[in-house]
Amino acid sequence: MIRVAVVGAAGYIGGELLRLLIGHPEVDVVAAVSSRFPGKRVDGVHPNLRSATDLLFCTADDVEDCDAVFLATPHRAAMTQVEHWIGRAKQVIDLTGDFRLDDTEVFERYYGTEHAAPHLLGDFVPGIPELYRESLRTADLVSVPGCMAVAGVLALYPLVARDLVEPEAQFDARTGSSGSGATAGEANLHAERSGAMRVFAPTGHRHEAEISRHLGIRAAMTATGVEAVRGVQTICHARLRPGVDKSAVRRAYREQYRDEPFVRVVAHQRGTFRYPEPKILLGSNFCDVGFAVDEEAGRLVTIAALDNLMKGGAGNAVQFLNIRMGWPENLGLSFPGLHPV
Repeated sequence: MIRVAVVGAAGYIGGELLRLLIGHPEVDVVAAVSSRFPGKRVDGVHPNLRSATDLLFCTADDVEDCDAVFLATPHRAAMTQVEHWIGRAKQVIDLTGDFRLDDTEVFERYYGTEHAAPHLLGDFVPGIPELYRESLRTADLVSVPGCMAVAGVLALYPLVARDLVEPEAQFDARTGSSGSGATAGEANLHAERSGAMRVFAPTGHRHEAEISRHLGIRAAMTATGVEAVRGVQTICHARLRPGVDKSAVRRAYREQYRDEPFVRVVAHQRGTFRYPEPKILLGSNFCDVGFAVDEEAGRLVTIAALDNLMKGGAGNAVQFLNIRMGWPENLGLSFPGLHPV
């Protein structure tokens, strides 16, 4: 058993981490850190964990040394705290945006602030197992990418890796309200969010910088908030290289993801769920990817779906932990999702 702590444990991502880690057969959750609820019961904030744990929230000062710490704090908080946790844990897994980019200038452009620990930017390994698995086997500092970035990267990577598409793509992402966090403001009130399809980032969303970094292409993203609570769906529009047909595209996906435990290729001719749909992935660590090809126009459309709190967050982090510790990647992550929901 290894000892782990979750910092920012009262948030949605923190709650998902607790749910997964409390049930993990090789993990002992020794601390759930919250600056808002120290001394209160964890299941008072996360009622789904009733009978699963007797943990109380604690402060950062209460945490003793442990094997791994998960940072699920608000953006810009992790970079001011990370050196404290590096001294307390063997592995630090950051789920904020603070270490997702490795260039200070790009970080400042997308996040609008100076980085508090720029000397550490290049030390964090990106937490995308499908791209960085070998580096993750020995990594002690890991940054889990954003949910829409994970979906966008996994949807297009097989074709970029084989040079089947032009090096520029447009991503149209839709996300549920939980992506804004547990302390989101007025725009996420039910009265304002219900029934809405709100474009909140027509240009310049920070996840486009992550996609550009991991794929090595010029990426542009538009992000829209939809009525769902959980889930992300990302549509990508790209141009195929001359001579690339549908069979080459399909072969690229099958070869790339044939042995991946959490990526499924979903591109069927018929059926209600013939393309990736977030609704049936809720609570699971799967990312479904699909595609459509207009051979005459040389046009490619990719579709990716995942649960933003799981494969887009906590699930991806636990998958890394499994890799790092040499455990089966699906340990504690075998939940298949629900239908109907």
